[in-house]
Formats: sequence, structure tokens, C-alpha cells
Amino acid sequence: MQVQFKVNGKAKSLDLSPNTLLVDALREHLHLTGTHVGCDTAQCGACTVIVNGRAVKSCNTLAVQQQGAEITTIEGIAAPDGTMHPMQAAFKECHGLQCGFCTPGMVMSAIDLCTHNPNASESEVRELLDGNFCRCTGYQNIVKAVLMGGEAMSVKPAAATAA
Repeated sequence: MQVQFKVNGKAKSLDLSPNTLLVDALREHLHLTGTHVGCDTAQCGACTVIVNGRAVKSCNTLAVQQQGAEITTIEGIAAPDGTMHPMQAAFKECHGLQCGFCTPGMVMSAIDLCTHNPNASESEVRELLDGNFCRCTGYQNIVKAVLMGGEAMSVKPAAATAA
């Protein structure tokens, strides 16, 4: 089946079998390997991407279901000049990672969380990240990073607020 969607702002057209998972289309057909395959059952969150503005676990989503969708992967969140997204910078600053395997999915879920819950409390962050597992950390630095990243995401540039 022919499937068209935008990935990281670029139009893509792929010829895929109807049972191709979105994670496989991203990794195998588009070579966007930042989206990880962890559990294959939508339990761990390592495969999380943003589809039409919402976090989606791409390991249990068929690529053909995304016809016409806007998809953002971890590779698409940095600025064109390479400047990290505020959430990436917060994960780095707070050392919200250890091995890094869960980090792309965790960052994508955190962006969705902070976009839709900009004033989330620490307990809400913990609850809303429930579908993302990290086997290395104690989550404390991840939560700290999400709170810092969310705060940075909500800060508007001076030029935009002066209008």
C-alpha cells in the first residue's frame, strides 16, 4: 500500500505492506533509528513519537493508519541549526538518563506531557509518565528534567511576548 505522511516536516511516500508497524516504517524504511523498539507490546514507551500533536507508541500502530499524518520523531525536535529542544537540554542538564535506550521515547512523551499539561506538578509528571519505563534510573532525575524542560518550553521568546 502507498502511504503518505510528513515526518519531521518532510513529505514521505512509502510502499508498505498493510501490517507494517509505524516503528518499522520509521526505522527500516526511513532510517530514523532514534525511535527504539523495546517491548513490542506498547508497555515500555521506547517507541514513542508524536503523531498529529499527541504521543503515540509506534510499536502497536500500523503505518497505514497514519495516512496524511504529521509525525515527529526524536530526530525532528532539535532546531535546524542543531540547538537541542528545551526538553533534550533539560534531560542533559539534569542527567535524566543513564544507558539512553528509553531516552528518546521518554523525551517525546515529556514533550507531549508538557504541551498538554504545561503546569504539571511533580506527582502529575510521575503519573503521566507511567507508560514509559526506564530500567537504569530511579526516575528522580527524569522527573526533574521534565519539570525543567516543561518550564523552558513555556517561556516565550522576548520578541513574541512584546507584540
